[in-house]
Amino acid sequence: MNILLADSGSTKCEWCLLKNGRKKFIYTQGISPYFLNTVQIQKLLEQELLPLLPRQTVLDEIHFYGTGCNNPISKRTVQKALKKVFPAASVHIDHDLMGAALALCGESRGIACILGTGSNSCYFNGKRIVSNSPGLGYILGDEGSGAYLGKKVLQYYLYHTFDEELRYKFDAAYTTNRVEILENIYKKPLPNRYLASFTMFLAENRGHYMIENILEDGLNDFFFTHLCKYRESWKYPIHFTGAVAFGFADVIRELMGTYEFELGKILKRPMDGLIHHHGRR
Repeated sequence: MNILLADSGSTKCEWCLLKNGRKKFIYTQGISPYFLNTVQIQKLLEQELLPLLPRQTVLDEIHFYGTGCNNPISKRTVQKALKKVFPAASVHIDHDLMGAALALCGESRGIACILGTGSNSCYFNGKRIVSNSPGLGYILGDEGSGAYLGKKVLQYYLYHTFDEELRYKFDAAYTTNRVEILENIYKKPLPNRYLASFTMFLAENRGHYMIENILEDGLNDFFFTHLCKYRESWKYPIHFTGAVAFGFADVIRELMGTYEFELGKILKRPMDGLIHHHGRR
């Protein structure tokens, strides 16, 4: 059986083809029905995914876990695109949070958290998602995410909060200005990815007290706003996945201690867990 797995955020999508016991990994840009319609997703698949699959591969199943796929309309948007490109395959669409829960918790109870371009979390009882602190997207929510942290970087820059040292480093790294920044956020497509790109500035300037403040405040907002809402947070392990969680794991660990939560796994990506889940059938 040939199975194609997908774990997609807003910025990038990781694919894994399970074929005759072998694994082939492919990476494309992210697929989010919030920002792309069926035609755009189909075009992306045809241009970025299809050419990298082995020739004459006939897929039996596709399991797609993606951001924004938490309602029937969004699921249909992605499913239609996949069916047009792979008409013979059985296509299953679910939210990326379900994919993270399966990868992080397996068949055990726990809290699963995504901290990537966006953020989300849920209580998983080993079989299904029982409760979910609602994600409100990068404008109203996404606390602790790359977009959220990147927004804080730009606020510090545009409000002239950065000291001379950080302002010099920011100007040298990005050679941008207020007009260009606002145009990218309010007029150009995929502003969440643009915002998240500034987390690199945080990673490259660790140790400066302003950078540490942004990280601690931004990630604490996720803990306070979401994790503290689950009664189960004090009963079961809390797991994390995503580039932000993995890249700033030291801050996550400190906050877990502060809140007296039990830390579970911190994974950069959930694909390994998804391979185990689907490959053992």
